[in-house]
Amino acid sequence: MKKIYFLINSLGGGGAENVLTRIKDFIKPSKIFLLEKEIKYQIENSLIEFVSNHTGKTHPLVKTFFIPFYAFNLSKKVRKEDVVLSFLWRANFVNCFLKFIIGHKAIISVRNDPISSFKGLKKFNQLFIRILYKKADKIVAISKSVAANLEKLGIPREKIKVIYNPIPIKEIEEKSKERIDEIFINKDFIINVGRLTEQKGQWYLLRIFKEIKKEFSNLKLLILGDGNLKNYLIHFSENLGFKTFVWDRDIISEKFDVFFLGFQNNPFKFISKSKAFIFTSLWEGLGNVLIEALACGTLVISSDCRVGPREILAPDTNFKFQTKEPEFAKHGILMPVFDGKLKKINDPLTNEEKIWVETILKILKNKNILDKYSQMGKKGAKDFDVENIIKKWKEIL
Repeated sequence: MKKIYFLINSLGGGGAENVLTRIKDFIKPSKIFLLEKEIKYQIENSLIEFVSNHTGKTHPLVKTFFIPFYAFNLSKKVRKEDVVLSFLWRANFVNCFLKFIIGHKAIISVRNDPISSFKGLKKFNQLFIRILYKKADKIVAISKSVAANLEKLGIPREKIKVIYNPIPIKEIEEKSKERIDEIFINKDFIINVGRLTEQKGQWYLLRIFKEIKKEFSNLKLLILGDGNLKNYLIHFSENLGFKTFVWDRDIISEKFDVFFLGFQNNPFKFISKSKAFIFTSLWEGLGNVLIEALACGTLVISSDCRVGPREILAPDTNFKFQTKEPEFAKHGILMPVFDGKLKKINDPLTNEEKIWVETILKILKNKNILDKYSQMGKKGAKDFDVENIIKKWKEIL
């Protein structure tokens, strides 16, 4: 009898990790293989098996070099008749290498745009995608844009199927009702949720927030997540003059302007009570958290980055289009994408940043816009409800 296994880099927090934890209760894998020893989600220990002794602190080049060795280790645990579903590019490469070794059924899930998400030396990954992904039996793309860019890299269209992320709408609605910390009750704040990495572009949000504070002096900014840009962003925030709270350093109080709250098991209780969810990503695969914010009934203001936000917030438009001006779309507001350069404190605002400042100020002053998108967003989130999406996963597996 064939077994189904999940394979992922780690469970250290993130969109792909979140999706895995959501579908596991419906698919029920025999094991979840992790390339690294990092877990932040509550999952039964009996399900978890580590492929190596590597951790999140292991150098990325080491982990890349070890891809064939991860596959060799897995070849002792997986049989030819089994199915391995992998998430994220490194785990996908391992799955494809494993296919060379034992010939099992390899299904890979592509979570980020394979073109815009690889820069500099990482562009070599596109060569591996061209070679290795063709070995997979099926490729699940997280969005239409990701599927289109996989085709550009030479992946046969018949191997690709688009399945959006499954979102447990009812669960999110319930969790969003939970009480938040006392200091945030009856306070106005905007929020960003995501890894503290280059991809998420939070330094732009800090620069934009500085301008917004000039008119909304009591407004707070909450940033939820952790990542390799943590120290940079904290110092950036402090150098901009903000009183900055850091989850593993300070005692929380009302005196702070910017709150780095780290990874939160229930971000929805914060999102649902914020004035707006601000998404400054430079690139995406879809953007799970956008859908989650819609489900919380919170206005979403997002960069129109490649790829995903347009498919979520403006589903009736051409997913290949990218706006240069504020676009008040069906389920949220799409904004111009930033230039992607790390900024210095005294760098003048870019044209895109100025547009963001003007638009956010306009929205915060207009209760009708806030109320309208609160209702429209909730309707849009239902298209991604887990019960609808999981049927497509079962068909694939």
